[in-house]
Amino acid sequence: MIRHCVFLKFKADITDADKQAIYSRLNGLRDVISGISDASFGPNISPEGRTQGYDDGFTMDFDDLAVRDAYLENPDHRAVGQQLVSLLEGGRAGLLVFDMEV
Repeated sequence: MIRHCVFLKFKADITDADKQAIYSRLNGLRDVISGISDASFGPNISPEGRTQGYDDGFTMDFDDLAVRDAYLENPDHRAVGQQLVSLLEGGRAGLLVFDMEV
């Protein structure tokens, strides 16, 4: 299984409702792309103070690398990804992606 971890720096004026709307669109990809087994979304709640400004994020679990690769190329993912980037501080600079095998 591949865990896709995405850490986000939203612009200061982005509301919780804006965040929930984009998370809902991302979660909807589970209905479009077969093999996404789980997804979680929300704010960083770590007490360590080491967020480096990445105060929100999400994870998606893919059955395997082929599913992850299909997700990356999927036009629905690309569309929601463009919308997400528009909400981030510095655009793509407000995004950190880390994939790992679990």
